[in-house]
Amino acid sequence: MRNRSQTTKFIFLFLTGAIGWFGLALQMFLLLNNASSNGISKSTAILNFFSYFTILTNLLVAASITVRLFLPNSNWGYFFSKVTTQTAIAVYILIVGLVYSIALRRIWDPQGLQLLADRILHDVIPLLYLLTWLLFTPKTNMNWQKSFIWLLFPLGYLVMALTRGWMTNWFSYYFLNFIELGWEKVLLNIVMIAAFFFVVSLLLIFINAKKSILVKEN
Repeated sequence: MRNRSQTTKFIFLFLTGAIGWFGLALQMFLLLNNASSNGISKSTAILNFFSYFTILTNLLVAASITVRLFLPNSNWGYFFSKVTTQTAIAVYILIVGLVYSIALRRIWDPQGLQLLADRILHDVIPLLYLLTWLLFTPKTNMNWQKSFIWLLFPLGYLVMALTRGWMTNWFSYYFLNFIELGWEKVLLNIVMIAAFFFVVSLLLIFINAKKSILVKEN
């Protein structure tokens, strides 16, 4: 029974990772293929690719799953197998899906292969990874203060995105464009996003704790 459970876990994680890598490769291909028509060089397109929180988080999901499956006994395998690490990644990718649906989905209309890449990175992977977290991540009690530590990744991203925006006048997300919106509006957006991260983190910690209690009771 345990072997069957482990096989199911491997297949589920493998498919999630494979779909994630495919979505990332497709998005990179589309950005490079459309670089000239968008008036930018391929090197700029590559920099833009790595300037989206969506891309970095999907990379984190795909890389963490790959390491867990194929290098479980390495230092990185140990790190990505930790409940706190898996939960933090679940927070990040869930935020990707939620923020896209709330603030970004309505402002553009992707078609064809771009629509496919869009759906994979913003809808499919957030849902699949959340399922892997619910089904396969060991449930233990976590201190709610972990939420503050998990904010370091998105805050580090914000520093990078704003710095690049200041240097190039190009912003990965419209709500970070302080040139058009002004610093007051952008700082308000950042506070709201940080609060959103914090609330989602607390929610997953709460779910994790409840499941761990149920396991102990049974």
